[in-house]
Amino acid sequence: MKDQQYLNVQYKLNEIEHKYGPHVHILNEPYLSKILATFCVAETKQPRINFLVKILYSQLLSFIISAEFPRKLEKVSTRMIHYNKQAQFEAELLDVSVPVVSCAIARAGVLPSQVCYETLNTFFDSDKVRQDFIYLAREVNENQEVIGACVSGHKIGGPIEGAYILIPDPMGATGGTVKKAIELYKECISGTAKKVISLHLIMTPEYIKNVTREHPDVHVYALRLDRGLSSQRALNTIPGTYIEEEKGLNEKDYIIPGAGGIGEILNNSFV
Repeated sequence: MKDQQYLNVQYKLNEIEHKYGPHVHILNEPYLSKILATFCVAETKQPRINFLVKILYSQLLSFIISAEFPRKLEKVSTRMIHYNKQAQFEAELLDVSVPVVSCAIARAGVLPSQVCYETLNTFFDSDKVRQDFIYLAREVNENQEVIGACVSGHKIGGPIEGAYILIPDPMGATGGTVKKAIELYKECISGTAKKVISLHLIMTPEYIKNVTREHPDVHVYALRLDRGLSSQRALNTIPGTYIEEEKGLNEKDYIIPGAGGIGEILNNSFV
């Protein structure tokens, strides 16, 4: 017998209200907000910072899988089937047969991608889960202002037809690296992805504008929006209301309040 409560279940994210568009999601999770606040302070360093990244990304990934991935009707016999023929759980469960790609962007995105890759391999069809690597770096001018991103190499393991592409990059600052990664997949790799999803701990209004303007199909997720250099009028209103007055980047394109150079801190390599 079918139990109606398990059928056509709608999943709803707990997210803040904004005016950036339907593909942008800024989550409102008090537990993760506290962990992220601890992640951002100067006293947090190795090995604790890696531990926090693993918690933050495993939790963030779970929300995204629930919200964005397909489901299908399944009937599962429990251990009690030996005693009662009704011991079958029938529900809409995640379709774990879909192809998934986790893209590791060096340097800050390597550990987040590994977390996603290992989690996906645990529950999804491991033959259809892979991890790609893209070597990207900020391009700056003589004033140390970010003017773009440069791809120095990549290891992409095949076509992307029908795949869910995840781009876990902790800091969504200018959007340059994520835009380059998306362009690489769209222009140079065979096939068309089902969805492209970016996963961030923190992002800025500048990031949202830059990425969604050029790639309106990308689904953007973050645990926090930082716009600390915005006008007071913008800060007093729903994010996106006065988007031209919103600012989250300083003169060197670091996020304010932000968390500093995460690639440096995660790798203990300050260059």
